[in-house]
Amino acid sequence: MRPTSLLLAAVSLGLSAAAPSTQTNQPQTQSSVPVIQANTRAVAVDVVVTRDHDEPVTALRKQDFTVLEDGKPVTVDFFEEHTAKTLPPGVLPAMAKMPPDVYTNVPPVPGGDSVNVLLLDTLNTDRPDQAYVHQQMVNFLKTMQPGLRIAVFVLGSKLRMVQGFTTDSSVLRDAVNDKKNGVKMDSDMSVTRSLQEKFEDIEDKQRLADMQMGGAGLEALSDLQEDFVAYKADQRTAMTLEALNYLGRYLAGVPGRKNLIWFSSSFPVTVFPSPKEKQSFGQIREYSAALKETADLLTVSKVAVYPIGAEGMMVDHGSDGVIYNYGPVDVEGGEVKSRSGPVPSQRSGDFMTPYMNENAARSDKIMAMEQLAADTGGKAFYNTNDLNAAMMHAIEHGAHYYTLVYTPTSKKMDGSYRRIEVKTSAGKYNLAYRRGYNADDMNKIDKSRKVATAIQSANVSAANSDGKADPTPLRQLMARGMPSSTQILYGIRVLPATPQPEPTAIRAGYNPKLPSPTTRYTADFLIDWKKVQLQPAPDGTHTGMIRLELLAYDRDGKALNWTGQTMGLTLDAKTYAAIQRSGIPAHLEIDLPNTDVYLASGIYDLSANKAGTLEIPVDVRAALKTQAAVNPPASK
Repeated sequence: MRPTSLLLAAVSLGLSAAAPSTQTNQPQTQSSVPVIQANTRAVAVDVVVTRDHDEPVTALRKQDFTVLEDGKPVTVDFFEEHTAKTLPPGVLPAMAKMPPDVYTNVPPVPGGDSVNVLLLDTLNTDRPDQAYVHQQMVNFLKTMQPGLRIAVFVLGSKLRMVQGFTTDSSVLRDAVNDKKNGVKMDSDMSVTRSLQEKFEDIEDKQRLADMQMGGAGLEALSDLQEDFVAYKADQRTAMTLEALNYLGRYLAGVPGRKNLIWFSSSFPVTVFPSPKEKQSFGQIREYSAALKETADLLTVSKVAVYPIGAEGMMVDHGSDGVIYNYGPVDVEGGEVKSRSGPVPSQRSGDFMTPYMNENAARSDKIMAMEQLAADTGGKAFYNTNDLNAAMMHAIEHGAHYYTLVYTPTSKKMDGSYRRIEVKTSAGKYNLAYRRGYNADDMNKIDKSRKVATAIQSANVSAANSDGKADPTPLRQLMARGMPSSTQILYGIRVLPATPQPEPTAIRAGYNPKLPSPTTRYTADFLIDWKKVQLQPAPDGTHTGMIRLELLAYDRDGKALNWTGQTMGLTLDAKTYAAIQRSGIPAHLEIDLPNTDVYLASGIYDLSANKAGTLEIPVDVRAALKTQAAVNPPASK
């Protein structure tokens, strides 16, 4: 084992900076809300209660709420208030700066009960709007509040994870600015080319052909263009649904409320479409099954959608002096019924018809955004250039909420839509909550959720090094980009092994298909002994059992290699006294391909059912260069 003096010194300082109040006694593999099981059919509803200016209302009680399903009152069986975990400056000691190659899962501040996903939608957003969103996102990340857990995704021709959940703003900024992730602006201020623009290129070529045709040929081409427009809308809708479906599955493994902050110029799907919307979908393609599956996944995964208009201020075109007014949204029973506007403030001639159509389309988009937010318990933001403020507003809105769990009066799981209505007698407040759910078979939904545990590690062996099935939930907690679990605090130093093994040496790790060339890495752990259950024995010894895991991914979440071991701890009095001064040391080795790697580490206490996890980026090529500079090869 490599010397661990540097790790001991650095991590001991880091662990001492963590206040005990930052930890909970509940396993982080589950939310504190009871799991929805098929035999109980419990329904959990997160309710955000605010005053004017979206100021959160705190300290409400269960008796302050009334819940109705399809107009009938139900009894609230479980009630819990969730708040943003913030502390005054100076309460927590400053975290010690980690040396190079040393990392820790010690949180900088207490974590809240919600996480946030930033989704940049390049599929449904014009290129100039993409560039503006990127700039605003970077500005936000520069000044984000400590402790916010944020992940970033980009939707193009497929959904790509830019950065998994982290509280480190510098890591988020670097990921967003990395061209490999598809959101970095080029020198011409452009970002990822959207699929929408590629479709428009084809349309431009068709328009050129129009100029060279006439009569029946032009009419036939016009029909072809209409079919193509329908095909384009069909493709974008299908891709957007697929992305939301994946996010629902992925976020199912993350405890608490998930705030999905979605930047786009258009929103082609509605989670719970009205009969009219279902009919319009049917003209393109039958979406009912895919829509229901997506709605179910977002429901059980507790995802609230916060749509943000990427185009900023909606500038109306037309002659001077013509102003269009957008009236308030009329929401009835969770459904956006109508919106007054766009209405010109003075009469206009027929030459204004194109502009009226443009504003009508904008009004339709705003209604779609409001419907998405109302369906899922979020809030829509539009007609603003300050996307930075909109992001912060969305995060603050979703940080404080109440969870109400009830058993529905109807036991039939017939797939029908059940409408939810929540009222409060405590005052005239604004309530945001999921307005209903599909009464689908929870067994099927639960199976769909469990797929999330294998989405990113489907090719990982189901057995440990000892050939037995994994008895812990570490694999689920260590999926690519998951938030760090902090019930067990630890530090880890990851470095290339010195010297490197011979090419013919047995591989470190359990992927038999790991391609060459590879680099051997050592991972030295230092575990906070206070977070591990060590049982005292009459002879003065202390015993425990922990599981260690390493799992390496590529950028797209494909598992590259993995290793692990179960450690039985039997500590005599002298050793127990030693670990109280430093921590519990542990060691693993793994071979990694010479490319960008994301290495997830995990520790699980088999006696206490508690976990700690941490994902770190590993630049193997840079590490090899550094190693060569520090330890040049001996001259012959």
